[in-house]
Amino acid sequence: MDWVWQLYEGYILKLLKRRGITEPTDEEIETLFVEALRDSTVTILVQEPWLGSVRFKCLAKYDAADIFELFNNPFEFLSSKYGGGKFKINFHHGWNFVATKNFKPAGEPLWMSLPALEPESFI
Repeated sequence: MDWVWQLYEGYILKLLKRRGITEPTDEEIETLFVEALRDSTVTILVQEPWLGSVRFKCLAKYDAADIFELFNNPFEFLSSKYGGGKFKINFHHGWNFVATKNFKPAGEPLWMSLPALEPESFI
């Protein structure tokens, strides 16, 4: 789960600073990180060929609290659910974009037969 903390670290420190906490303790940082992650959403997109170019197909949107298996082993999670491909994982805390991380697990692209989420379901 260290990779998730690396994505959230700057965001958490900015939140603390906005709250007037300029020198937070480790406990304050950890508490806010857990709260923010619990309240976050995770969107999984995959890069797909499209008209001689590429676009991103949205495969799923999860509440972060429901997918700890992604945090513990992202390659295993992605390959078991979606197969191989070039994936983009976006993290949002409420309306705030936190970060994105790309993964490229090997394997058959199981995601090709899955329907794309409609853009309004991203929100």
